[in-house]
Amino acid sequence: MPPIPRRTALAALAGLAGLGGLPLLAAGCTGSRPPASRLTIGTGSADGVYYALGQALAGTWAEQLGVRSEVRTTAGSVANIELLRNRSVDVVFSQVDAAAEPTPDPPLCALARMHDDFMHVVVRRDTNVTTLSGLRGMRLSMGAERSGVQMIARRLLAEAELDPDRDLPIERLSIDESVREMLAGRIDGFFWSGGLPTLGVRRLAEAMPVRLLDLREVLPGLRRQYRVYDQGTIPASTYRRGEPVTALVVRNLLLVRADMPDDLAEALTRGLFASLGGLARANAAAATIGVRAAIGTAPLPLHPGAERYYRDVKKH
Repeated sequence: MPPIPRRTALAALAGLAGLGGLPLLAAGCTGSRPPASRLTIGTGSADGVYYALGQALAGTWAEQLGVRSEVRTTAGSVANIELLRNRSVDVVFSQVDAAAEPTPDPPLCALARMHDDFMHVVVRRDTNVTTLSGLRGMRLSMGAERSGVQMIARRLLAEAELDPDRDLPIERLSIDESVREMLAGRIDGFFWSGGLPTLGVRRLAEAMPVRLLDLREVLPGLRRQYRVYDQGTIPASTYRRGEPVTALVVRNLLLVRADMPDDLAEALTRGLFASLGGLARANAAAATIGVRAAIGTAPLPLHPGAERYYRDVKKH
């Protein structure tokens, strides 16, 4: 599988800049080499898996394509979809449920299915709460505004017959803020959807006794309503003092706009799979990413450039 020539990728980047998708840097040209451009990657909270993987991808793409890649922290999936559609960023991580929500143009495509997210419902161990219905009256964070976490949290609470606007004192905090507020004793628990392990949750579990709630009672009903969700297990070894718990699982996608040039989309996809070792070192969640699973992006279509990469891999 020959690599995409750097000049080809740079030409594609320049073409994308012409579409308004990439801001051109004020760098000079050498010969026929197009001006270098910058990719902006929408991730999530600084303590989340999206950010760790975004940083690793930025380094790989900068080295392989000869372009600067800026990694932007965001509120998460819902915000990332908005940023991608309004052309504030060029590549984003998103949970498949947020990406599947009906939204206006421009259309989006996937480069790959990435790691899976596991829904964490974290509470102080001294609360003795073991089920979602036991959360009534507790001070909780449902995740940051415009995050995929908040979308899933609302759906889970509804399945447990809890109304966050009536039954719970709710905060809307990022994972970093949730951990900080829980350590300070200002909240009793929080929702978080992330890869295994999530750095913020691991730090919290090392600093104080916590419990992850088992979601097996509510998952059958939720999965009947929303086909994009799966069921999995967070192993006991993931966090300190943990027990294995049944969790909601949601796929993550790496998304771009459909108007990204095919050569660039192919180059980015090829770079992703050339850097799996580095991604796994950045966060263990990336160890589950593989070429065979990567094409499972439904209901989002693969970008034609990404399809071209997967066809090439299949030939070899």
